[in-house]
Amino acid sequence: MANSENLIDRIEAQGTIFGHPKGLFLLFFTEMWERFSYYGMRAILMLYMTKLWIENGLEIKGESASLIYGYFTGFVYLTPIIGGWIADNYLGQRKSITIGGITMFLGQLVLFSVNTHLGLGIGLTLLILGNGMFKPNISTMVGQLYRPGDNRRDSAFSIFYMGINLGAFLAPLVIAVLTDNVFAVKGNDGQILSYGYKYGFLAAAIGMAVGQILFNWLSPKYLLEIGVQPGAKNKNESITSNDTTLLDDTSKKPLSFEEKQRITVIFILTFFVIFFWAGFEQAGSSMTLYTDKYIDRNFFGWEIPTAIFQSVNPLFIVALGPIFAWFWSSRFGAKLTTPVKMSLGMILLGIGFLFMLFATYSVKTSGSGDAEVVQQKAALIWLVMTYFFHTIGELCLSPVGLSVVTKLAPLKLASMLMGVWMLASFVANIMGGYIAMYVEKLGAATIFVSIAIFVISLGSLMLLLTKKLSNMMHGVN
Repeated sequence: MANSENLIDRIEAQGTIFGHPKGLFLLFFTEMWERFSYYGMRAILMLYMTKLWIENGLEIKGESASLIYGYFTGFVYLTPIIGGWIADNYLGQRKSITIGGITMFLGQLVLFSVNTHLGLGIGLTLLILGNGMFKPNISTMVGQLYRPGDNRRDSAFSIFYMGINLGAFLAPLVIAVLTDNVFAVKGNDGQILSYGYKYGFLAAAIGMAVGQILFNWLSPKYLLEIGVQPGAKNKNESITSNDTTLLDDTSKKPLSFEEKQRITVIFILTFFVIFFWAGFEQAGSSMTLYTDKYIDRNFFGWEIPTAIFQSVNPLFIVALGPIFAWFWSSRFGAKLTTPVKMSLGMILLGIGFLFMLFATYSVKTSGSGDAEVVQQKAALIWLVMTYFFHTIGELCLSPVGLSVVTKLAPLKLASMLMGVWMLASFVANIMGGYIAMYVEKLGAATIFVSIAIFVISLGSLMLLLTKKLSNMMHGVN
């Protein structure tokens, strides 16, 4: 403990920015560039897979591309469990972040340089593995900048979360300009003949490299020894004989009735959350393809690149996040329990899909399959309203869900139960891929209304269960 206290003393002696250690802002910018890389690549991934060879795409059928997308985004949420364990027991966070960053950089370079199905497979595999080493460890380092009980920690994670969304907001804007304008080949009529998707992946690789250079250059100065040693070694060194006895007693003590009921609530909430994310992740798959083909993207004579719409959600989060933070702490918001907030999140997601259903009513086409001609596209406002309701649904469900797991989980099972929560996103993304696969078979209207009805029904069911769940949480709000 003495070594840990001394390290924090030295961190604080460096001074602060906006009341926080300077190391926080190094982690902020490292995460921002990593998210720039990931979300930039993700914004064009479905388009790259489904466009024709002549358009510089891979000409993969939409249903197959949806499955690839679903499995890719799913495994992105599975590998951090493994990467976190490796860092805790063998490498430490700093080395793990560097290995993960370099691996993702190489993955983006493969997507840039090998524009084939094999290149796609190798590139996505490297991104999955690299993300597993990077994602869990940089978040852990944020908390290590502060003493236990420091009330600045919550606001530190809020600042860090802004880095995530800033990267997610900027990436689709920059990469869409590169792929649809700077490196696109256009005909005399201004229509795009081929896209510069490979250069979008190159930009994502450069973003990843910038983040890693900054991190490795400045970490010794602003993070000192934080994240250098594996967490398990640090814990062993800081535990005295008395602490060890106490730790053993705690780990061997059987779970109480209250703890068992709280764990049950975590599993129940995780079950509901799977279906929320399966619907929410349609933004990157079925909704992207639908936007590209059926939404009127003309804005005062400029056709908005499809990839840019991946910036709408993080833009709304940045704009609405502070409002929700204020509301939850207000007199009325404080009365709402976590199950109520999460049920509202699911219902709002369903309402969002109803706007996509309305969009399908205004689309007029002739022919079918490859011979289909779109005679009238849907208004842009339907898509924007969908993203708006999805974002407020996310703000009702995602942050409060993470928070409640940390409150409900017994200390000795905290990491495992957070892993269970993360696995929900793994299952949800794969499920979302299968849902997107059926858009072409069943029609967009059928899929959108089915998702809307299903998640609204689940949200309503959770609302009916809130009293029972609250009782099982035993005082945790």
